[in-house]
Amino acid sequence: MTLRIDLTGTPPERIRFAVSPLAELAAVLHVLAAPDHHPQHAGWAAAVRADLRPELADRLHEAEFLWRSSRADFLVPARPRATLAAELDDVDRIDDDRYVRTALISTCGSPRLGPAGGSPLLDPAARADALDRAQARGPRQEAFADRLLTDPGSVRARIRETLEQCAEAFFDAEWPALAARLGQDVRAKADLTVRQGLAAALAEVSAAVSLTADGGSLVLDKLQDSATAAGPAGVTFLPSVFGHPHLVAVHAAGWQPVVQYPVAGGPADAVPLDLVQQRLEALAHPVRLRLVRTLARGPHTTGELAHAWNLTAPEVSRHLAALRRAGLLTARRRGRYVHHALDLPATAALGADLLAAVLR
Repeated sequence: MTLRIDLTGTPPERIRFAVSPLAELAAVLHVLAAPDHHPQHAGWAAAVRADLRPELADRLHEAEFLWRSSRADFLVPARPRATLAAELDDVDRIDDDRYVRTALISTCGSPRLGPAGGSPLLDPAARADALDRAQARGPRQEAFADRLLTDPGSVRARIRETLEQCAEAFFDAEWPALAARLGQDVRAKADLTVRQGLAAALAEVSAAVSLTADGGSLVLDKLQDSATAAGPAGVTFLPSVFGHPHLVAVHAAGWQPVVQYPVAGGPADAVPLDLVQQRLEALAHPVRLRLVRTLARGPHTTGELAHAWNLTAPEVSRHLAALRRAGLLTARRRGRYVHHALDLPATAALGADLLAAVLR
């Protein structure tokens, strides 16, 4: 499963790497709202939450739908500015309809809010659908959606004030060090693009991002089947210190594609989703599970496995081949015998790899 971004008609110089204070603040707020996704920042998040003024904590709680489970597109700008204030000014220029649609998609996930649907500010059916979906997620989310639809101007102003208060309370102190690290990553990617090409730079972005052989599309290894086009506007890549393990992609119709990726030097990339799936399928077979049980205790030959489980050697060979293709076995030849062993680190990491693929 992938997200494909068509690069037809996209000038090479419009595929850019940049630093965004607003996108990084959104990543920070996600860490505060969902610390279980980010155990490496758990201590930092706990300290920040403990120091929050009660009013600011309440504000973050009431608007966390914009950054908790998914990121509202306007929080991940395609044209980053040097300061948070300048980026918030750009958000203020978005018209109410577009802002509300984006906010409701991230908070309600409503398909009726796409460009083909009516405006929830004007269409009673779209409004009712949005409120129904918000209600299913709880009274707090329903109240937020209702306020947004009733008085979008005041809600927008309150969200901006909340972000500005977060900057004053904790983000401004973090930003100089973050900006330096993000800037270093951007310069490295730009230099690599010049010297070795875009494919080489993308390989450094994430193992989950690649360029097709013909250079016509970007492919993101995400748990979805979606496609969008960059067009002349291009694609913006934003590094994030606080983003791991998420690979955030803005790809809704009408929005320039943006990819926010974990900055270099963070935890290792998760294995590709198709490999996680292949490993799960390989282990789902009851015979292979029995073989894995034996191999976990130490290396065995095909003949030994066949004898242990009353199977034929060809049967065992077929099952070992499936486990080997999934990257779960190692093999070492000793004379005329081949000893098969379970790759313990790969097997032990399978749960974490699956979680990382789902969160990505």
